[in-house]
Parts: sequence; structure tokens; C-alpha cells
Amino acid sequence: MRKLIIQIPCYNEEATLGQALDALPRQLPGVDKVEWLVIDDGSTDRTVEVARAHGVDHVIELRRNGGLARAFMAGLDFGIRTGADIIVNTDADNQYDAKDIPLLIGPILRGEAEIVVGERPITDIDHFSWGKKLLQRMGSGVVRMASGTRIPDAPSGFRAISRDAAMRTNVFDNYTYTLETIIQAGRKGMAITSVPIHTNPDLRPSRLVSSIPRYVQRSCFTIVRIFMTYRPFRFFALPGILLSLAGLGPMAYFLYLYFVLHESEGHIQSLVIGASMLSVGFMLIITAFLAELIGINRMLLEDLRWRQRQMEYREHARRFGQ
Repeated sequence: MRKLIIQIPCYNEEATLGQALDALPRQLPGVDKVEWLVIDDGSTDRTVEVARAHGVDHVIELRRNGGLARAFMAGLDFGIRTGADIIVNTDADNQYDAKDIPLLIGPILRGEAEIVVGERPITDIDHFSWGKKLLQRMGSGVVRMASGTRIPDAPSGFRAISRDAAMRTNVFDNYTYTLETIIQAGRKGMAITSVPIHTNPDLRPSRLVSSIPRYVQRSCFTIVRIFMTYRPFRFFALPGILLSLAGLGPMAYFLYLYFVLHESEGHIQSLVIGASMLSVGFMLIITAFLAELIGINRMLLEDLRWRQRQMEYREHARRFGQ
């Protein structure tokens, strides 16, 4: 029996959650059982009551607000433990059209992909400002470079994940999971694709984009951290090499004056500047090698975590007859 769980991370979503739940399907082609899951991320309103009133099968209540990524991962862990073959993630503000869920899970059912991301028509969404549209394109471009994938709408939260892909997913950023999960999929060789989807009219302002300057700040920090985490050698080695090469110029100039023209007075600053740049560049190159080794160790730990999740799932399935 093939089981699908539709999960919705929520934080104070009583005003829109009901509408989002009303649109969700209870039956889908290619799936034997559909269950709904709401992850309440420390809400202080009636989010949980609204979820239960609309017949949600499972509710996870986190004691305090830990961020969207934490709620997303809590949902994946629950889906794995309860035997979900596919996990669909959507938003509580009803941004994504639930009628596109069959399109979203299609590549997984056909064995063509392990992760499917819904591609929104960004240029046609009226309530997206030009700044947000630009940042969406920039963020997606950075993710494509870092991951080696071709996902055109990386920040989209409307996605389907197979059980094995969910087991291999680990998110370290509390702000958002969208970019990091795609980069992990590319780095780990998981089959990931995207499908065009539709969006619904805006019901409320975005929680992640409360203001463009703050969104830019958080996005830039996320992008820098992503490169530092998943491309550590390139992140540190490239500026180290450039700085070292730049440091050779002042030093060569000083040596030329000293040995060829026999002039050293008044030019010692060239030697100091060049030596400083070379030292910093050398330290960055050493850091690049150390960061690469740490990255390899992290990948080994993630592989062990994946195997542990597989064992936990098999044990749970054996005990409960799934």
C-alpha cells in the first residue's frame, strides 16, 4: 500500500489554514492512502484548533517557535516514522494550488525523481514586488551553481519528497529549508526535478519577506553560508589564491628596487603589504583544505544518519506491521 502525507508547517495561521486544508485532496491517483499533517511551530493563536476542526490526521505541537526549517524537518521525521512513501510539503497560506499535487508527485510515482519542486510563474505573480522577483531569480541561480541542478524556482516550498530522499535530508538553517535541501540533493546525487504549478491569490503578506532589506540581508547570509558549507574549498581557496597572487606584486616591486636599482629607502611598505597579503592568502588556502576535510566528515556523518533512519524505519514497520 502506497501512503502519502501532506504536511503543512504552521506558525499562527488560524486565519488561512482552514482554506488551505479545504483545498487538500483525500484521494490521489497512484496513491492508496492520503493523510494530512500539521506541524504547529509554537503558535499562540488557534492554529491547532483549526487543524483539528478540519479533520487533520496528525498534529505535531512544537513547544516554541523554532523556525520554518525546524518545523519542516519535524514533519519529514514524522512521515518517515509513520511509513509515508511520499511526503508533500505545502504552505498554510494557501499560496500553492492543491490541484497540482498529482503533477508534483507524478515524477516520483513514475520513478523519474526523488524530489520534485513546484515551479511558480514568478513573473506573472502580481503581489510579488520587482525586488522579490529579482531575489528569487538570484537565489535560484546561486542554488543552481552550488548544487549542479536545474531547478528554476529554488525558494518554492511546494515540493514532493520520496521516503528515501527524506531520510537523506538534513537542514541546518533555521530560517528556511528551501535552498539547502536542493543543494544537498545535488551534492548527494539524488534525482531532482521541477514541474510548473499554479498559485492562488495572496491571502496575507509573506512571513519570510516581512521587508525587502531584511529579506536581502537574510538571503545574502544564507547564500554565503551555503557556499561556505557545501563548496568550502572553492569558498576559501579562490580568494586565498587571488590574494596571494596580488601580494606577489608589491613584493616583486620591492625586490626589483632592492636588487636591481639598489633602492630600498622609502619602499619598505611594499614589502610589508605584499608579505601581509601572502600570509593571509596562505592561511585561506590552508583553511580551504581543512574545511574540505570537515565537509567530507560531515558527508560521512550524514550517510550514517541516513542508515540509522533506514534501520529505525524497518524496525518500526516490523513492530507495527506496515
